[in-house]
Amino acid sequence: MTAPSSLRSDTAAATTPRGTRGSGSRTLWRVAGGLLLPAVLLLAWQTVTATGLVPAYRLPPPASVVTAAVELARTGELWSSIAISVQRVVLGFLIGSTAGVAAAAAVGLTRIGDILLSPTLAAVRAIPSLALVPLLLLWMGIGEDSKVALIAIGAFFPVFTTVSLALRHVDPRLVEMGRTFSLRGWHLFRTVQLPAVIPSLMSGLRLAMAQSWLFLVAAELIAASMGLGYLLTLSQQTGRVDRILLTIVLLALLGTLSNALLGLVQRRLLGRWT
Repeated sequence: MTAPSSLRSDTAAATTPRGTRGSGSRTLWRVAGGLLLPAVLLLAWQTVTATGLVPAYRLPPPASVVTAAVELARTGELWSSIAISVQRVVLGFLIGSTAGVAAAAAVGLTRIGDILLSPTLAAVRAIPSLALVPLLLLWMGIGEDSKVALIAIGAFFPVFTTVSLALRHVDPRLVEMGRTFSLRGWHLFRTVQLPAVIPSLMSGLRLAMAQSWLFLVAAELIAASMGLGYLLTLSQQTGRVDRILLTIVLLALLGTLSNALLGLVQRRLLGRWT
């Protein structure tokens, strides 16, 4: 005996995951909502330049910025600047965030680490980034080492702060359960404590990535012959406002893209560990 068509349709609807059906529309609405404000700003930019409310030498129209991008892309300067800046950010971010996790483990899990490291790291964190540039240049020269080191310093503290605080508040029952399975030291940290602070770790990494881009500009504005920061300085010296705006837009896009990539990693890790 066959089931009624209404029953079959209800059964099919019940077996279809509602989250799957709704996730696509939610993503679409989120993307559309995120693009709304940039579109409004772009329209306002075009309007004030087309009507002459702001002179072109102060704020070139969007078409001039696109033309500047095409010119730099044709000569290859645009791609080389993006490539070297991304390389510096990635290296500094990886070094700084790894060191931040290690220091956070020492401070958040051991009392002696907290006593020895916390005051010094708090003092170093209060030093403005630009104040470190002359010292790094004297120690490491004007090559890549000083720039990557400055970016690593910028990436270190968000990870260290968020992870160390989270480790101090890990549920003691989880730690005790891990110890009943003979987990100690690194194995306990990797198996129990680190997964427990994954949300805080990812928040720290996303803040660290944003800091890495900020510290990149600080490094390249002062001592660089390539990169987006150098392009920004050169454009200022030559009065090319269109290239200044182009560099700012590129930094914003690269920062947004890197944050989106970390967001994908965060969703995968949270899906695995939570």
